[in-house]
Amino acid sequence: MKLNISDTFNKELPADPNRNNTRRQVFEAGFSYVTPRVPSNPQLVHASDEMIRAIGLKERDKNSKAFLEVFSGTKVMEGTAPYAMCYGGHQFGSWAGQLGDGRAINLAEVVHEDKRWALQLKGAGETPYSRSADGLAVLRSSVREHLCSEAMYHLRVPTTRSLSLMLTGDEVLRDMLYDGNADYEKGAVVCRVAPSFIRFGNFQIFAARRDVKNIRELTDYTIRHFFPTIKEGTKEGYIQFFQEVANRTLDMVIHWQRVGFVHGVMNTDNLSILGLTIDYGPYGWLEGYDDNWTPNTTDKGHRRYRFGHQPSVAYWNLAQLGNALYPLVEEAKPLESILENYKSDFAEKYQIMMRSKLGLKEEVQTDTELIKELENILQVTETDMTIFFRNLSNISNVHQVIDNPDFLAPVKDAFYKPDELNSEIVKAWREWFEKYIKRLSLESSSDEQRQQDMNSVNPKYVLRNYMAQLAIDKANKGDFSLIDELYQMLKEPYAKQPEHEQWFAKRPEWARHKVGCSMLSCSS
Repeated sequence: MKLNISDTFNKELPADPNRNNTRRQVFEAGFSYVTPRVPSNPQLVHASDEMIRAIGLKERDKNSKAFLEVFSGTKVMEGTAPYAMCYGGHQFGSWAGQLGDGRAINLAEVVHEDKRWALQLKGAGETPYSRSADGLAVLRSSVREHLCSEAMYHLRVPTTRSLSLMLTGDEVLRDMLYDGNADYEKGAVVCRVAPSFIRFGNFQIFAARRDVKNIRELTDYTIRHFFPTIKEGTKEGYIQFFQEVANRTLDMVIHWQRVGFVHGVMNTDNLSILGLTIDYGPYGWLEGYDDNWTPNTTDKGHRRYRFGHQPSVAYWNLAQLGNALYPLVEEAKPLESILENYKSDFAEKYQIMMRSKLGLKEEVQTDTELIKELENILQVTETDMTIFFRNLSNISNVHQVIDNPDFLAPVKDAFYKPDELNSEIVKAWREWFEKYIKRLSLESSSDEQRQQDMNSVNPKYVLRNYMAQLAIDKANKGDFSLIDELYQMLKEPYAKQPEHEQWFAKRPEWARHKVGCSMLSCSS
């Protein structure tokens, strides 16, 4: 592992160590040097062996004193200077001004096997950007972030990663549901890993302050390090940069829709410039398929960040980034064209993705209607998305639908109340399956090949909220075994893994309205 302190674009000066972590407005700077808070009694809960190797360490290193000290924030690595980034953002559609890394501290950057990784502690104490918060994190939210980061990677969804999860030994006061019932919880720190944690909001804060000099410096820095095929410092390069960010963001959202993931808080400060899923807060996977579902209690009124709205929100957020980059281009048309192309590209890529979930390789004109009809009937039948699409691969192109009272048997396990399907809904399902079977007959692939292809894009195992909550409940009692069990299982989400069959099941009824298992707050 080689430490690398990269060229900086706009650090805060002077770097006065006596005011490093003091909350303040920071101008004309992209980041501020800070010092992580020293935990009272750090303890390793779990570490990702994959990420340990990725940054150039050995698996045995996770048991070392140095690993514990560095990734809990106890000690700063020699030759490094931890920092927190300054950014702004639109939160729920409204400009919020300066936000920044309120509880995230970048430790260092490492280069291993020509890959560059930024190491960031989340929950390591206050920074200049903490506003009225303490900069700390609790065990429940940290377990969720650690497990989900790694689960998403193995689902082939672009994402930040997680190296380690530590208890701090300190108690943290949190009002989980924002209902006035605050309580003390176990403090924790996650070490997040990504090529970079630069967000849309890093550009927006400079634009809001009309600081064109630093917009340019930040954009050139980002292009130089993360988009090397683009020429920095040119109008054409800035347009290409925006196009690449739009492409990556679109691909990320398509993957979210494919696996039924709902981010929950798609503020512009929570969108990565690299098109990575970032900031795992009140996220969730669809249990019953519902375009209008959001896991975020803060958003339950307007449902801005609901599942079916995520592509549109990504478009809106890209428009805000385009506004921030406009001073470098000084022409609206090329930026607007990229945004318009996003709409048509999404429509095309969404259809391709849905056809893959249905096992349809050939493109047929009626496919759009077939997909829409399926989405509509899934909306009126409480159907587990993950189980439905996984089991749909068991359908044969000679599956009997007409005069077969048990035609829904292959997917029946996905229904939450299979015995309560009324005749109208059964009729609708019958009509859809008749069309689907007829459509399958146009495919040249064998049933076996189609099943293999479908199972490669429709996961069997996802990190359902109730599963994470069970792991959290055990961890709060000092038992970390379920965290590792889920971590190991989620490394192969598309495999059958019969030893983990218990997790291929609908959300249990006890979890339907249980705190942490249905909707969550931004502190979750």
